[in-house]
Amino acid sequence: MGTAFFYHLTCSPLETVLPMLLEKSRANGWRVVVRGTEAKHLEWLDEKLWLGPDDGFLPHGLAGGEHDAMQPILLTDQKTAANQPDVLISVAGADVLAGELDEFERVSIIFDGNDENSLNHAREQWKSLVDSGASAQYWAQDDGRWVKKAER
Repeated sequence: MGTAFFYHLTCSPLETVLPMLLEKSRANGWRVVVRGTEAKHLEWLDEKLWLGPDDGFLPHGLAGGEHDAMQPILLTDQKTAANQPDVLISVAGADVLAGELDEFERVSIIFDGNDENSLNHAREQWKSLVDSGASAQYWAQDDGRWVKKAER
């Protein structure tokens, strides 16, 4: 079974961290699905990605368009993605099932450490995945850099 990478945001907001993970995924030649829970939040993320720096352009789209299958990065609130992704990035508490860890090259779960509901959901997600036999790594921001704090 694959590994889930948990990213605990404490210093940087999602709109700063997500592009970093997307750039690394694209550098590996991977197609990505960003799974959220609410269309409005995904629309906001879409706008943030379009407003990024010119030298860091990330080609992407919101699910529901006629070119979904061709998108290197697809933002959706659905369990399936038309772009045949290699990477799943969960945001805003979107659930990841243990069986999905084997479907992707990489699974990342990003959660806001300043939001109690987000923190509790991430803890439940960690426990659920680990209890099902999955591996998990917990990364947290420490003085602006990422530090691995736990692994199971």
